[in-house]
Amino acid sequence: MNKLLIVGTVAFDAIETPFGKTDKILGGAGTFIGLSASYFNLQSAIVSVVGDDFPQEYLDLLTARNIDITGLEIVKGGKTFFWSGRYHNDLNSRDTLVTELNTLADFNPVVPQNFKNADVVMLGNLHPLVQSSVLDQMEQKPKLVVLDTMNFWMDCALPELLDVIKRVDVITINDEEARQLSGEYSLVKAAAKIHTMGPKYVVIKKGEHGALLFHNKDVFFAPALPLEEVFDPTGAGDTFAGGFAGFITQSENISFDNMKKAIIHGSNLASFCVEKFGTERMQQLQKGEVQERLKQFKALTQFEIEIE
Repeated sequence: MNKLLIVGTVAFDAIETPFGKTDKILGGAGTFIGLSASYFNLQSAIVSVVGDDFPQEYLDLLTARNIDITGLEIVKGGKTFFWSGRYHNDLNSRDTLVTELNTLADFNPVVPQNFKNADVVMLGNLHPLVQSSVLDQMEQKPKLVVLDTMNFWMDCALPELLDVIKRVDVITINDEEARQLSGEYSLVKAAAKIHTMGPKYVVIKKGEHGALLFHNKDVFFAPALPLEEVFDPTGAGDTFAGGFAGFITQSENISFDNMKKAIIHGSNLASFCVEKFGTERMQQLQKGEVQERLKQFKALTQFEIEIE
């Protein structure tokens, strides 16, 4: 069985949207990626850090999904990373209310020995130095390295971010971040410029407007499934990344055509994530539901047209 190594935050979130608000609930990029990837036939491990305030039930949830947590450091007397945010009415923009790094401030990742030969590495949104440190610990070059990042690191750690971008095969960022990183408004030009920084593949997430995949001159677009209810977009991008990396790991195929399928699988899983607060929907999700919605994606995007 192929191995997927996941690096990212395991955290507490408190979320407010036009549809309600939560107290502290389970969140973090690593958590969403791990839960999403668990719908594929693979071995996965999360490298992250929490405090001893992190509930055992959350640890049990991860292990119940066959996620290896030996790389999840628990700091005695430490507090778990906490983020709180409020979404605007359009759900596309939000205000960060609280960010408490806590144990994440001094985090030095340690890759479990039996995952130093992982087939795929998914570098979730974290400080670029942490992402680089994980790559330094790999005993053999992964078949694919996927990196997710955000504008925060472009603002405060750009040299370190550019260093790690040189070392990855795929970068996933949203349209605003692609424009900031490249200095180009056109997403086609932005992707071309990001290619020159190192990644062979550029995935640009456009939220409710789908996702774009660029590889040299090849471009693929996957729409987002129109949903009746969107409760909370937190973690949707990470869930997308987990589905993308999970499918690639399971299928052992890193061709452009297979990445197109991976984009659909990622979009499919992300469509569930937004239906409830935090990880709640992903915790309840059944494989039958995933397959059924894939059929909806297929119906949404397939058509026959005669070209003379």
